[in-house]
Amino acid sequence: MIVCLFFLFVAGQTGLRNLLGSVPLPWVVFAQDLNKTVLPITGFQLRLKPKSTMNWAALKSKVSLGEEADFGTGFCVDPECRFIGTNYHVAVNVRPRKINGDQVVERYLATSPDDDGAAVNDALSGSPLKYALIRDLAIFELRHPLPHYHGMAFSLNDLQIGQQVDIYAYPKESIHPIRNLVQFRGAFKGETIGGLLAFDYSFANGKAIRPGSSGALVVDCKTQQIVGVLDAVAKNGEAVAMAVPIQSLADFVSKVQPWLSQRIFPSANKETISPASADLYPKFVWPPAMESLQHRTDEPADVKVLRQKAQLLADSMRNFIAVQPFEFGSGSNNAPTSVAAYEVQVLDGIQRFRDPETGEEFQDMPFPPVNTVVGTGGEWSELPQMVGTELRLKVHQFPDTFVNGSQVKVFQYRAEVEDGVPCNFFKIVRDFGFFARSKVVAGPCYGEVWTDQNTNILRISEHIELAGAWKDHGTVVTYGWLRPTGEAPRLVPLTISAGAEYHKKVYWCRGVFMNYRIFSAQKKIILANDSIQKSRPSLPQ
Repeated sequence: MIVCLFFLFVAGQTGLRNLLGSVPLPWVVFAQDLNKTVLPITGFQLRLKPKSTMNWAALKSKVSLGEEADFGTGFCVDPECRFIGTNYHVAVNVRPRKINGDQVVERYLATSPDDDGAAVNDALSGSPLKYALIRDLAIFELRHPLPHYHGMAFSLNDLQIGQQVDIYAYPKESIHPIRNLVQFRGAFKGETIGGLLAFDYSFANGKAIRPGSSGALVVDCKTQQIVGVLDAVAKNGEAVAMAVPIQSLADFVSKVQPWLSQRIFPSANKETISPASADLYPKFVWPPAMESLQHRTDEPADVKVLRQKAQLLADSMRNFIAVQPFEFGSGSNNAPTSVAAYEVQVLDGIQRFRDPETGEEFQDMPFPPVNTVVGTGGEWSELPQMVGTELRLKVHQFPDTFVNGSQVKVFQYRAEVEDGVPCNFFKIVRDFGFFARSKVVAGPCYGEVWTDQNTNILRISEHIELAGAWKDHGTVVTYGWLRPTGEAPRLVPLTISAGAEYHKKVYWCRGVFMNYRIFSAQKKIILANDSIQKSRPSLPQ
């Protein structure tokens, strides 16, 4: 009991720091047992008619009258094996509800029929699909990590001609549904025109790579690091296998699971700010205010530009729709206790949430069914608005520094309780089931704003110094460039995370903005004589 209490105390002291400023976790060294990294993926579906054709992507074989099984191969993406990677065409065809007995709670797709470079593949098969081969990837998120399974390290290094690899797959066996892990020895041959990795390979037990192998791992023989994800084999009968490069997987993970990306690909994406990054400077101590009345001192030029850019950012995010998956958890454990996904709709600056399954709409993000939880709100918009318009907010500029090799400007703000700015207040909600009660507590607040050299905002943090059962509430929002086809780039929120300590235990929430859709909104004021019309400029479609 004493030992347990000691660790609870340590977690309470360090948990929030780990949440908002964690260092990428190193890979645990495992004995290379690929049976605990690569796993079969199977989906059963009822169909009106059995299919006689065979698709290499995910074999369809008759199980019983009207029932078919779809097959593919998957692999552990993260060290704990809560995220299962495979091909896009496997995820679309197979659609498993469970993998190894654990429920699939979310499916992330790296490509689509509307993706740039998408083309019809497997046109001669029974189920052709249109997608980009270079992004033929998908990830299944499980409710819990798979016991005794683990991930492996990835390699982003360029391959050399003749470099030896092993391909680990679960092909369809002749005795259905028994499947065993099969190892194929191969050598790097070069890149295809589309950017896929090509490998010459040797037969295993006298057999070529067979259906059901899509999503298999290609592992470097010397380093035992993953270098590719099997995608297809040559259709001309040659023993040549193609694989999606790991850089494509790194780009995909950075978009859908940025916190995970910082752990397994810490150096892969240098263009975005890590959502787990900590503030760069210690809390600034402001000089005491003068007792005599005096005019407000003029702000430095860079601070004035920051306020202008912050206001422009807030105004540019008044109309859009995005999908926002959330994870809720506690302590330093990366596995969430609850997950949810909502469609966030912002119309004329007003945010609402919509359940994509039921269509039900909510004014505030619904809390998961757990006893204690921390949630996020509209900080992605409120913080830029506050920095841009609240003149009672004191802003101090620190020396420029480098993040991911790029030079950034760093500003720190602060407001006391008497200033009454939005960051001074924290809402506590107690849900009793049939009814809920809420109260608002106040405390001093401070945070950092990071910008590029053109003062475009990349990250804003917020810390509220609370006294009571809830302590040290913190929020971090990161921003990045959305580049719609045929339109000018625009800054949008990418991630949002929040955490607070309650009775010496840290609770956290984190969300990602994905699948943006920008739409226009226009209002007109029509006078009685209909001679004068004023319209609000519309945002890009």
